[in-house]
Amino acid sequence: MEMSSRKFTLALVQMLVGTNKAENLKKAEHLIEKAVSKKAAVVALGECFNSPYGTPNFAQYAEKVPEGETVRFLSEVAKKHGIYLIGGSIPEVEGSKLYNTCTVHGPDGSLLAKYRKIHLFDINVPGRIVFKESDIFNAGNQLVTFETPFCKIGLGICYDIRFAELAQLYSAKGCNLLIYPGAFNLTTGPAHWELLARSRAVDNQVYVATVSIARNENAHYVAWGNSTVTNPWGEVVKKLDHNEDILLVDIGSELKSNMLGVNYLLNLFYFRSRLFGRSEATDSDKNSTP
Repeated sequence: MEMSSRKFTLALVQMLVGTNKAENLKKAEHLIEKAVSKKAAVVALGECFNSPYGTPNFAQYAEKVPEGETVRFLSEVAKKHGIYLIGGSIPEVEGSKLYNTCTVHGPDGSLLAKYRKIHLFDINVPGRIVFKESDIFNAGNQLVTFETPFCKIGLGICYDIRFAELAQLYSAKGCNLLIYPGAFNLTTGPAHWELLARSRAVDNQVYVATVSIARNENAHYVAWGNSTVTNPWGEVVKKLDHNEDILLVDIGSELKSNMLGVNYLLNLFYFRSRLFGRSEATDSDKNSTP
């Protein structure tokens, strides 16, 4: 499960999001162009990059996929620059349901993947923060990966990073890089954002990229920022502070074999099959996408 020897530049765009969708898209295009000028081949945006993150806003800004304004924009920008573009996430509407959805477009502008956030962010820390995504969003139910000439990439969104088995399943599928667009807050961010990224990376011997929106102190929901890339040894390769910025990291030259992660997974699944009398890996894969 080795990555291609071809090194590539990953860009995480930590964008300050406002209330005007058209202005958000215009800013995203400008920052993507800056990343491409620095030779980025894979570019990722943050969670809800086209709209303010918050339950009062999701329905108002929701779009259909792939017909919506934002997804068409992402397709055009990916094709214009010949890049792999991970579109953070947007509120998606399908029928009467809303989802927190990440799309991926290839260098030809085609839609390569659509991931719906599986683990919705519901939290109640008395006196500090109360938030309940499940009041608005429905949960996704599929793992999603996509191939590039550089490596296979697995997708999660924000709260998904807390669930170790999701990353384990992606590693078992041969992913070398996991990308989590996110928007941790000022309570959970300083406590767990970097800790979780390093844990998922070293557990599975993969790169982990967590890409946040920038911090807006005047927003209804204030994001932590601090977009980060962690290598398979659990080391933080590079990270940002909370301001709008672009994180650029060359990936490939220092990749370590993830056989440690594979052996761990095989032992885990063997233990569970002995304990429960069935293979968790096989059962979980029935509901996953290739």
